[in-house]
Amino acid sequence: MLRFQRACHRLSLSPLCHSSPPSASLLLLPPKLPTLRFARVRRFSGNSLMSSRAASRLRCLSSVCPGAGEDAGGSSSNGSASLSATATEDDELVLGTGYRLPPPEIRDIVDAPPVPALSFSPHRDKILFLKRRALPPLADLARPEEKLAGVRIDGYCNTRSRMSFYTGLGIHQLLPDGTLSPEKEITGIPDGGKINFVTWSNDGKHLAFSIRVDENGNSSKPIVWVADVETGEARPLFKSQDIHLNAIFESFVWIDNSTLLVSTIPSSRGDPPKKPLVPSGPKTLSNEKQNVVQVRTFQDLLKDEYDADLFDYYATSQLVLASLDGTAKEVGPPAVYTSLDPSTDHKYLLVSSLHRPYSFIVPCGRFPKKVEVWTSDGRFVRELCDLPLAEDIPIVANSVRKGMRSINWRADKPSTLYWAETQDGGDAKVEVSPRDIVYMQSAEPLAGEEPEVLHKLDLRYGGISWCDDTLALVYESWYKTRKTRTWVISPGSNDVTPRILFDRSSEDVYSDPGSTMLRRTVAGTYVIAKIKKENDEGTYVLLNGSGATPLGNVPFLDLFDINTGNKERIWESDKEKYFETVVALMSDQKEGDLKMEELKILTSKESKTENTQYSLQLWPDRKVQQITNFPHPYPQLASLQKEMIRYQRKDGVQLTATLYLPPGYDASKDGPLPCLFWSYPGEFKSKDAASQVRGSPNEFAGIGSTSALLWLARRFAILSGPTIPIIGEGDEEANDRYVEQLVASAEAAVDEVVRRGVAHPSKIAVGGHSYGAFMTANLLAHAPHLFSCGIARSGAYNRTLTPFGFQNEDRTLWEATNVYVEMSPFMSADKIKKPILLIHGEEDNNPGTLTMQSDRFFNALKGHGALCRLVILPHESHGYSARESIMHVLWETDRWLQKYCVPNTSDADTSPDQSKEEPDSSDKVATATGGGNPEFDDHEDHSKFRRSLL
Repeated sequence: MLRFQRACHRLSLSPLCHSSPPSASLLLLPPKLPTLRFARVRRFSGNSLMSSRAASRLRCLSSVCPGAGEDAGGSSSNGSASLSATATEDDELVLGTGYRLPPPEIRDIVDAPPVPALSFSPHRDKILFLKRRALPPLADLARPEEKLAGVRIDGYCNTRSRMSFYTGLGIHQLLPDGTLSPEKEITGIPDGGKINFVTWSNDGKHLAFSIRVDENGNSSKPIVWVADVETGEARPLFKSQDIHLNAIFESFVWIDNSTLLVSTIPSSRGDPPKKPLVPSGPKTLSNEKQNVVQVRTFQDLLKDEYDADLFDYYATSQLVLASLDGTAKEVGPPAVYTSLDPSTDHKYLLVSSLHRPYSFIVPCGRFPKKVEVWTSDGRFVRELCDLPLAEDIPIVANSVRKGMRSINWRADKPSTLYWAETQDGGDAKVEVSPRDIVYMQSAEPLAGEEPEVLHKLDLRYGGISWCDDTLALVYESWYKTRKTRTWVISPGSNDVTPRILFDRSSEDVYSDPGSTMLRRTVAGTYVIAKIKKENDEGTYVLLNGSGATPLGNVPFLDLFDINTGNKERIWESDKEKYFETVVALMSDQKEGDLKMEELKILTSKESKTENTQYSLQLWPDRKVQQITNFPHPYPQLASLQKEMIRYQRKDGVQLTATLYLPPGYDASKDGPLPCLFWSYPGEFKSKDAASQVRGSPNEFAGIGSTSALLWLARRFAILSGPTIPIIGEGDEEANDRYVEQLVASAEAAVDEVVRRGVAHPSKIAVGGHSYGAFMTANLLAHAPHLFSCGIARSGAYNRTLTPFGFQNEDRTLWEATNVYVEMSPFMSADKIKKPILLIHGEEDNNPGTLTMQSDRFFNALKGHGALCRLVILPHESHGYSARESIMHVLWETDRWLQKYCVPNTSDADTSPDQSKEEPDSSDKVATATGGGNPEFDDHEDHSKFRRSLL
């Protein structure tokens, strides 16, 4: 696959917003910060107004066994509180009255102000600080939105409804000694302005961005602004304040240093179409031609012709060419433009748009798509393709759309297009050679000139890294076998035979040679950086690798001879205390080969307890200049303990987890702690690959707004990311033995933390989000001896509701019925006796994880008397955004842990091995959890029952 230089999860080449065009700058998002996402569904004000659907759910959120006591203080109480008082509190909880706050030690970490994001100028001489706010209020999510063709739209703003934003911009000059000048604030921005789509002009002299302001409780439609970098003064781009940005798909792009092409709301657009009170006829879907059409469980699809009209209304744009001097002219007809891509020499535009007929079963990404070439001043040149509706893309991995795809401009050559075309009809099950062909052609070919065949591939095309006419790297891969290949080609010569540079398994991280580093060109594109060594005629490139080893990742930078394969390690991360990575190449302003003695790179550095900082490293003396000094985001946990631990599954697979312990913890003095096990399974094709170590023991402990690591502040041990490999070797599919391997992985992890004496065997909770929630429910069903309780967020529990595949399973329900049924914890609801907390966003739009999944699972659990609780978060999607929602999730989670994990001592004198002997014994399960056993009659000894709960 095409992989650009990696900087873990810190680096993005686009602004922090949806569907943003690549910026001419380098954007650094400081890690370990709350994710800012907005979701607006329907108006919700305070706690008294909510949808009838939410209200109906809140009336039956919990099924709590009679007499279940709660230790509000979180200590190991003897249960002396009266049953009536506890019942009163639980009655209030059942009603779900109001949003709650977690304990201060958790709340203070989440509420810490976020650090700004950084964006380097094209010439790498300035750094833009993009300032952000903390978690958004629920009112931002409660605004109405339209759900159309897989897109959620804020109709008032005519933007995506889940956009984060910046609150301010400041520029620092990067001085020769690596220090930063005082900040120059971008002025003129309206108070409270919401900033998006921040991009540099190619010469670095101007910034362009959009601004929304609050109007009567709503954000206005966005207006494009520009700022002079030298003076710091910002102003609207258009003289007329009636020209608004249409930010549903493409926003704007720089055509040259003084001109932008902007997607605007058509001036002739009237009011939105009104939904007919009386339908014109029934809704009809037909397959009378007996086509085979299998699709995943996509959400937010068009439902009828009114939805299709509404989609056209909001998504249709009028393109406008606007100069910095204020002149503007409309170009092209109004259309649903989805991407605008200037050629390398800025003479042409690659313009993509959607058109009817639309679909009611797939999202807009599969709608009919037209790709055209225009001149940069908006004159139509030619149509490259008009792809038909793609409802029939097979669900098998590596299946793709028929026709031209991945159409792009060559980064190293003016006005030259390239693309791939499938030879298997897009169906990965079809055996054919070649499978993909890559073509190349000029923007305006001569009459009769056919596209040139650049390369033929037997796997699925994955992209190209360009250098020049003598060198380009082509990537291909195949998921079923995990095979990945990198080819060396000479685009300008048909006489040079392509050759394989790397041929390996994508799962084998130990053999990963790294990715070629790219340099920025004068035109603003990125090409492979060639390195010139003194008195050496070899062709050298830089390989930036993660450096996976059995002891953890040790990132590196290799000088690699592309012809001989010889390599020299010129930089490597510290192994003992720090984790360092190469983020980007900074000495890339000049054309041609880069001299080794002039090499300059941007690196990041962190440790277990020191947060990430960025530095410049300069050759030849390897001088280091630290350029940031971000404060520790949560100093109260600065001395937490972190260790990457290794242990073995009973089938011999080596497993890894990261064990976190609270500051000041001493196992010999403090004894075993309550433990939170938080993970997410992954699929593999080989045991060897599954056994490899991923990650570094020296990485900084990032704590997000809903992270399990927050419970370090509550004196929990946290087992973070214990590897749960689901392996399918040879012809076997991974999920054929999902439950068996899931349980074996969890058993090995639990045994290890108990053996170490850091976790109490009867005080281990399990949790996860999405597929991790699916894991959690399965573990409580099939390994109840391991865990005291579970927390499952935004999961899918009944796989028969996702009959055409899920996660990486590409067999259908009818092809693998037993797998679907056996993997579904919904089908094992009668086996779940341990307390389980289900949390779900009411407006989850993730394929497969419909809110209905948690609704129905809760009803199944309740129908079997399980101790369970369901929390539905109004207006929230798959991930949770609003401060009220996040704080409540943390409160619910903390309450659950304090009630069903911390005080759980009923089987404290039972070793894990003893409890494993009868994992399905209902008596042992009820005793271990204090679960609501329906066979308890009124004459039972309640004092004994209460002790079992605690």
